[in-house]
Amino acid sequence: MTLLNRKTDYTLLILTHLHRHPSGENARSIADRYELSRPFTANILKELCRKGLVSSSRGVKGGYSLNASTNAMNLAELMQSVDDEFELTVCSGSQDPTVDHEECNLADVCPVRSPLNEVHRRVLDVFRSVTLNELFGAGPIPTAPRNLVPLLTTSARG
Repeated sequence: MTLLNRKTDYTLLILTHLHRHPSGENARSIADRYELSRPFTANILKELCRKGLVSSSRGVKGGYSLNASTNAMNLAELMQSVDDEFELTVCSGSQDPTVDHEECNLADVCPVRSPLNEVHRRVLDVFRSVTLNELFGAGPIPTAPRNLVPLLTTSARG
């Protein structure tokens, strides 16, 4: 199980590459550099362009470049921007009734639902605390809270 799906992972890779190449790069060179699918790379870049995270320029020397404001975005915002909302379990995540969630038939009797929702909240807090600038290597990444295990062992007893 991974917390970041392939699209989010590749998006971070592409954004980091653009951060390291401020003059810009084209989709083909990025895909070739990391041995990614060219169409998938191009689609990610087009989506990032539509969302205002990167800019594009046409022509022989055209390509994509990272917008300065993207550096300040946090990991949770990026994940939400390029993909569905992060959910640790089927019963965690957005409480928005308009969002279609997978239903769990044990929700009413589950002894770990509440503690796992708390873990979900804490993981999101960590994602919110890490900016893309930090992921690009320009700053320290906060350490994860060490109090997740006691939460699960004490809250699930009861």
